[in-house]
Amino acid sequence: MEFAQCTSRLLCAGKLSPREARRITNPTRTVPKQQKTALKLETRVGNSRRSLVGVNARASGGAAEAETSTAVVTEKPESGRFRVSQGYPTPFGATARDGGVNFAIYSGNAVSAVLCLISLSDLQDNKVTEQISLDPLTNKTGDVWHVFLKGDFKDMLYGYKFDGIFSPEEGHYYNSSRILLDPYAKAVISRGEFGALGPDGNCWPQMACMVPSFVDEFDWEGDLPLKYPQRDLFIYEMHVRGFTRHESSRTKFPGTYLGVVEKLDYLKELGVNCIELMPCHEFNELEYFSYNSVLGDHKVNFWGYSTVNYFSPMIRYSSGGMHNCGHDAINEFKLLIREAHKRGIEVVMDVVFNHTAEGNEKGPILSFRGVDNSVFYMLAPKGEFYNYSGCGNTFNCNNPVVRQFIVDSLRYWVTEMHVDGFRFDLASIMTRGSSLWNAVNVYGKPIEGDLLTTGSPLSSPPLIDMISNDPILRGVKLIAEAWDTGGLYQVGMFPHWGIWSEWNGKYRDTVRQFIKGTDAFSGAFAECLCGSPNLYQGGGRKPWNSINFVCAHDGFTLADLVTYNGKHNLANGEDNNDGENHNNSWNCGQEGEFVSLSVKKLRKRQMRNFFLCLMVSQGVPMIHMGDEYGHTKGGNNNTYCHDNYLNYFQWDKREESSSDYFRFCCLMTKFRKECESLGLNDFPTAERLQWHGHAPGMPDWSETSRFVAFTLIDSVKGEIYVAFNSSHLPVTITLPERPGFRWEPLVDTSKQTPYDFLSGDVPERNTAVKQYAHFLDANQYPMLSYSSILLLLSPEENA
Repeated sequence: MEFAQCTSRLLCAGKLSPREARRITNPTRTVPKQQKTALKLETRVGNSRRSLVGVNARASGGAAEAETSTAVVTEKPESGRFRVSQGYPTPFGATARDGGVNFAIYSGNAVSAVLCLISLSDLQDNKVTEQISLDPLTNKTGDVWHVFLKGDFKDMLYGYKFDGIFSPEEGHYYNSSRILLDPYAKAVISRGEFGALGPDGNCWPQMACMVPSFVDEFDWEGDLPLKYPQRDLFIYEMHVRGFTRHESSRTKFPGTYLGVVEKLDYLKELGVNCIELMPCHEFNELEYFSYNSVLGDHKVNFWGYSTVNYFSPMIRYSSGGMHNCGHDAINEFKLLIREAHKRGIEVVMDVVFNHTAEGNEKGPILSFRGVDNSVFYMLAPKGEFYNYSGCGNTFNCNNPVVRQFIVDSLRYWVTEMHVDGFRFDLASIMTRGSSLWNAVNVYGKPIEGDLLTTGSPLSSPPLIDMISNDPILRGVKLIAEAWDTGGLYQVGMFPHWGIWSEWNGKYRDTVRQFIKGTDAFSGAFAECLCGSPNLYQGGGRKPWNSINFVCAHDGFTLADLVTYNGKHNLANGEDNNDGENHNNSWNCGQEGEFVSLSVKKLRKRQMRNFFLCLMVSQGVPMIHMGDEYGHTKGGNNNTYCHDNYLNYFQWDKREESSSDYFRFCCLMTKFRKECESLGLNDFPTAERLQWHGHAPGMPDWSETSRFVAFTLIDSVKGEIYVAFNSSHLPVTITLPERPGFRWEPLVDTSKQTPYDFLSGDVPERNTAVKQYAHFLDANQYPMLSYSSILLLLSPEENA
């Protein structure tokens, strides 16, 4: 659903998904008053306590505004609780070692650094327990500040203060009053309950980082990566909270990692062997917090595409919340991975390295901006934030420091958390040149004809190169959303090193157009069925480099795709101005849910057509949670802000559907898994695949054709025949002759359950098959309008 849109702010003239459309209509985010972090902190030094006044200068529309707020100390304290020594510059972050904890953090432009230690109780009171000033002579190596502490870290958290130039026009936002998160922190603590406000109604209460423990060992029970060939995957995109938050889930811990664990057997029943988790890095769901008069509740950042920290799991997705300073949340995430692997299910994480929650110059200073803004963000010469993400800033991915940070994060989730791969949100941003692009700094030598500037697309992006050739990361699943909101659209062209796959947005658009009966798409539809060789074969890639999908988290659900011609987003409180306007949807004749019986039957038929298409296409099929039972969002194609029934998997509705569409989906996934030919390692050739029209061997690729059929040789099933009739007219087709064999019906989407899929347990199955006998004896088959079929070749009984 990428369609050209322009905004002067984003310099966009490209193809965007529905979520990007929302971002473009509201490209900047100002921080509501209630979201400003309380900064009046009392500082305890040993057993004494001092309150001193400092000055907090912050950017406001480009101007500096003085604010008297924060406690500071004027001399280096002698810690009464910890023994302090020089420390080590690596590894980054907080590391338990040698009976203590080493702290190391990069900041190339800061002139001073202070390590703040905060007890869990003091965090709630906005107090600093102890702070330790770092000596630039002894506690700094190169651009890395470091210190080693021994002492009692029970219920202790940490953060940093950095001082330096506060000059937004030069790209610097140093402010010694701000307590900042360590970018390498393994857990971030602020609030324990999803959606609950902080003290005094604060949406951005002070956050702090978990201190690692020596005794925090997780029992992996021998867990090892499953390492499925990508061609064998069936991906299920899901939201951790949304999957079990609805009361009908009847889970012990709804809306949590443990809630997902309770439902893993359901996913196995569906045939899923890979779940793609929507963002589980720490984010602030209260980022968009505001009253929604339409629904009478509050808008939140439900989807989570606004990262606060890239090493911490989302704490408020755990049943324990802040308990044990985040250690329990980490272990709950690990438990989810371990239990998924036990059931033969891989786990891929949706990661957002294109921007952070700090927004533009009006956004909060949480971590990266205060640590070294000019390094972590893509900036214009006068300090303005490039906005290729549509969310106020752009992560400076190809800066040497930042790309190493990204690789370190990915490695951590693979080695420590055992995840099986990553889907990269707006991955095209990771291919853009960094701020102050210089080929000598990146490649070690000038590149002939290199006229690239900040943000220019790179043919060999250093970050993608590093990930692709990393000895740990090159063996996991790497999936790119190959576009961004700055107009860069790379589907079929993403730099891949032979291992990257892509969300195939062109597959989605083409399949939607053909199935609803749009002229001139039969040839493109055939390409989709073959794994999109037009996109991937020329670059040396395979069908499995295409992640095939019809619906995802942003945009219509599958049920809404066949129910609504236009979006119905009033519940978002933006007067229906947000979300994608061009959805390639069709309501089957009447808008909305209250329609005639004939329209309802056609809609179910179309849903079966879409799912059958996914299952018989070469490449990797992916569906979004709830589509297997027909989840509806009432025509809302941009539900980013709703923590309610719109985004909750409704288990009661799924149970109602268990004998209908859900049954069809389960049988189709099982059939695909049984077939050798529906997950090929290479594109099918004429030796295996033949195209047909209404007559065998005579495909119709004309502009008006709405019929596509093919036969496929399969070493397990023998041969299968698949046909799609997206015309409004029925047709009787002639089948390919196979002497000594006859075609037997298996799937006909025009039939009612259970006759849409004639599995062996269908009552009176033989009687149902005999109803086709007079057609099949003549080597023909009648197809209704908007229907698809799948036939199997069987030996003649009298042959």
